[in-house]
Amino acid sequence: MSMIAAFYSGKSILITGATGFLGKVLMEKLLRTSPDLKVIYILVRPKAGQTLQQRIFQILNSKLFEKVKEVCPNVHEKIRAIYADLSQNDFAISKEDMQELLSCTNVIFHCAATVRFDDTLRHAVQLNVTATRQLLLMASQMPKLEVFIHISTAYSNCNLKHIDEVIYPCPVEPKKIIDSLEWLDDAIIEEIAPKLIRDWPNIYTYTKALGEMVVQQESRNLNIAIIRPSIVGATWQEPFPGWVDNVNGPNGLIIAAGKGFLRALKATPKAVADLIPVDTVVNLTLAVGWYTAVHRPKSTLVYHSTSGNFNPCNWHKMGVQVLATFEKIPFERAFRRPYANFTSNNFTSLYWNAVSHRAPAIIYDCYLRLTGRKPRMTKLMNQILRTASMLEYFINRSWEWSTYNTEMLMSELSPEDQRVFNFDVRQLNWLEYIENYVLGVKKYLLKEDMAGIPEAKQHLKRLRNIHYLFNTALFLIVWRLLIARSQMARNVWFFIVSFCYKFLSYFRASSTLKV
Repeated sequence: MSMIAAFYSGKSILITGATGFLGKVLMEKLLRTSPDLKVIYILVRPKAGQTLQQRIFQILNSKLFEKVKEVCPNVHEKIRAIYADLSQNDFAISKEDMQELLSCTNVIFHCAATVRFDDTLRHAVQLNVTATRQLLLMASQMPKLEVFIHISTAYSNCNLKHIDEVIYPCPVEPKKIIDSLEWLDDAIIEEIAPKLIRDWPNIYTYTKALGEMVVQQESRNLNIAIIRPSIVGATWQEPFPGWVDNVNGPNGLIIAAGKGFLRALKATPKAVADLIPVDTVVNLTLAVGWYTAVHRPKSTLVYHSTSGNFNPCNWHKMGVQVLATFEKIPFERAFRRPYANFTSNNFTSLYWNAVSHRAPAIIYDCYLRLTGRKPRMTKLMNQILRTASMLEYFINRSWEWSTYNTEMLMSELSPEDQRVFNFDVRQLNWLEYIENYVLGVKKYLLKEDMAGIPEAKQHLKRLRNIHYLFNTALFLIVWRLLIARSQMARNVWFFIVSFCYKFLSYFRASSTLKV
């Protein structure tokens, strides 16, 4: 029997960020492998006019939880939704709910965070730093708490080339930043933000580094571990391949490329694409929770959940496979045929990159205006390009993450736990995974019916023919203009025509002699 699954049986577990991508998969795996757990507390706030119960019902009735219902028919009874707002003091949790959490919780998985690269410093500090501090304070008042797992990111120290499984100090103490934000106005905060983050690429990575420092400083002798996943992607194996539910990171790029909006990326083709499947991160997280609670390490251990050390895949290889998958299972109603190119940083390539992206969008918006419809393509294209530019830092660099603690934990697991909670990415077949990933984006994000693939292929064929015709017409027009305006162009043209005529004459004469 799995020791890890047995550990979580009968436990009361608090998950923050349970309505997010990672949180949902974590919740699903817990319920599927430990159906006898006592309760999962999830902190939720009403959204888009839905009550807490409606949000939970929507989550549990998604395809992700289909297998859970087979082993845990009373799954709705296992989830206890608690109203909370992580941007408020004490998370705005009622006294009754707070008392229940403090007296009953055995395990905490802190997954909640803002992952927006362009978030404001105030909001990012509130969710990624201050909320972590408040949750640690709550944890210190929980007499039954056995372990606290903090989900960070492998890029929290991306200003370094080699990153060890240690907590690195930040130039400014988190407490000083938290205190300053209480009295500084927004204009001043946004002005000083670039100076604070220094060589971190964005607010997200900087505040996640601050969050780790808070964990180290405010642990209060708690039993804590930190998980650092890299770029979290679709599921690899569990509960089924390719599940994804958001447009963040690579998911948005896949959609943009598949629909023909994104034509080129400013990237380093040989840079390692450190993608890690979400179910791999979840399996490591649950294994770390068990190990930390049972073995109680003397210090806070950090675990890297990355693929580059064990099973590297570069951006070029990944891009080629994504495009190959588009040919087999194209997206419906593509704007242009899928195409991708890795551009350099010189002026010419950047200029043509911008033209190739925006020109068709502007033309299409003109068509929409002429037909009395609201133009939208240019705005959408600008959003895609802005997202791509924010990801450039990560697709132009490679990092080295040490994985001593992750490898140690792998060796500590029984054969059964290594099977049930597999986080060994050396077994990952990238070509198969990427194909399932693209298929998952098509099915679960875009909600496209697989029965529409033949029609999508015909649409793709038409787009390809239009593309070739357009390029041919453009070449002929440009060449005709050059011939009309340039003597050199005319000379070249006459030389080519003369050469072809002589070659054909020679070929015809040779054929006649042979006869």
